Amino acid sequence: MSEPTTDWWRSAVIYEVYLRSFADGNGDGDGDVEGLRTRLPYLRDLGVDAIWITPWYPSPMADGGYDVSDYRDIQPRFGSLSQARLLLAEAHAHNLKVIIDLVPNHTSDRHPWFQEALASEPGSAARNRYVFRPGRGPDGSAPPNDWRSVFGGPAWSRGPDDVAGQWYLHLFAPQQPDLNWENPEVHAEFLDIMRFWLDLGVDGFRIDVAHGLIKQRGLPDLGVDHEDVMEPPDRLNHPHWDREEVHEIYRSWRRMIDAHPADATFVAEAWVANPKQLARYVRPDELHSAFNFDFLRCSWHPARLREVIDSSMAALHAVGAPATWVLSNHDVTRHVTRYGRPHTGARGPRTESTEPVNLELGLRRARAAVLLMLALPGGAYLYQGEELGLWEVEDLPEELLQDPTWERSGHTVRGRDGCRVPIPWSGDTPPFGFGPAATARPWLPQPTAWKDYTVESQSGDPHSMLELYRSALRLRRSHPALGDGTMRWLDAPAEVLLFARDPGFLCAVNLSSEPVKLPGGAEPLLVSAPLDRGRLPGDAAAWLSG
Repeated sequence: MSEPTTDWWRSAVIYEVYLRSFADGNGDGDGDVEGLRTRLPYLRDLGVDAIWITPWYPSPMADGGYDVSDYRDIQPRFGSLSQARLLLAEAHAHNLKVIIDLVPNHTSDRHPWFQEALASEPGSAARNRYVFRPGRGPDGSAPPNDWRSVFGGPAWSRGPDDVAGQWYLHLFAPQQPDLNWENPEVHAEFLDIMRFWLDLGVDGFRIDVAHGLIKQRGLPDLGVDHEDVMEPPDRLNHPHWDREEVHEIYRSWRRMIDAHPADATFVAEAWVANPKQLARYVRPDELHSAFNFDFLRCSWHPARLREVIDSSMAALHAVGAPATWVLSNHDVTRHVTRYGRPHTGARGPRTESTEPVNLELGLRRARAAVLLMLALPGGAYLYQGEELGLWEVEDLPEELLQDPTWERSGHTVRGRDGCRVPIPWSGDTPPFGFGPAATARPWLPQPTAWKDYTVESQSGDPHSMLELYRSALRLRRSHPALGDGTMRWLDAPAEVLLFARDPGFLCAVNLSSEPVKLPGGAEPLLVSAPLDRGRLPGDAAAWLSG
């Protein structure tokens, strides 16, 4: 694959940085911009093309920064705008592009707009930026409809300082009031926010809850009592997910970004019913790409994986968009843990698994999965720490849990903190080089077993997960068959995925527990596990020349 120039996003491998947990530059226990800047050489040498930074804006942190109080600044605990400028300049010097999170569905309840709305009368311009409604019942004491928050409980709250006693909509936490995208002022504001960051030097935006901006007029009852952040809508005509009107928003955004001199991109977080619905977000006049959550959610099963791959590529290629592939992110159980369980598909934070985990099996499958993912046509996303083989931390002390799901569920669902534990860099004991020598205790504790999974301990070990990722990314960048393009399936046993990419590349994935014979005449380029007398072991993958 040649170095990306124009349309770089079609083939890019993009590394998600959950900023608070990546690297601590000032020793306060939180990851920050300075910590990330000092680790840019690591990301360059890993072989990724770009980084995606989760929200770094000022925020009360009710939902990990996805409750934004100021869209044109940096959270003080993470750094400053001057540090962000330096980060962007140095990332570009390392040939790394930088994508930042954009949160358009809701703001923080501490945002000046919302504070103004609470102090204003019904029907005012300030209230019209959000979704306020009177309550039901003779005294208005019941919520306006039956919609539920994806974190649990009603999707409506009354502000304690609300002069009118109205209810406001929050599809997520009460501290995240939904914006009213029927209001032209909201449209104009976000176009201006994006221009601000593009002018500063960012290379694109990951759009949070891209499927949720428009609500059906009249706000009709939903009729069900549960929505999960990790689940697609249960109907095509859903009153607040995947509404047809949302596409006009993204057409206007595409016009803006195409007119800007930056070579920038959009990627959508859109939980929708099927690949054809997803493809509507990436038509030529809308967004550039979208996360493939069907692939992330898919179980470790050959027929299901092949079905997801085929349906995804057919739908996206029909509109001229590249496929993207992802195994983990900051909202889901890490795939090492998922693949080590009897039921291997991803679940939402409100449907946690209590099944036992075979970490050895999970690591073995994770090694195979990344070779499958990086061999598929299109782009790919990595989540920080997956290149180290990190697993979900499922025994965090309850008093340290910060995901809003924990509180909203009445302390019955632990939420997503287990995939957000700070990553280990070096040393034999926590905090494993997460910050300076005198660093404060990280905001979430690391397992002591991670001493064998640090960057330091894995570097140079040809059998480590880290060196597998480095080798795969190096080969992906140099091999002319890899990146965006096409593939063709080859005949193989039922438990094996075997496909070719031109020129001269084969990928074989054995999802059974028994070794299988590799195609005749093919020479291994990279394997996830040592060959067994020339055969591919179970739960293993190989890249081959042929």
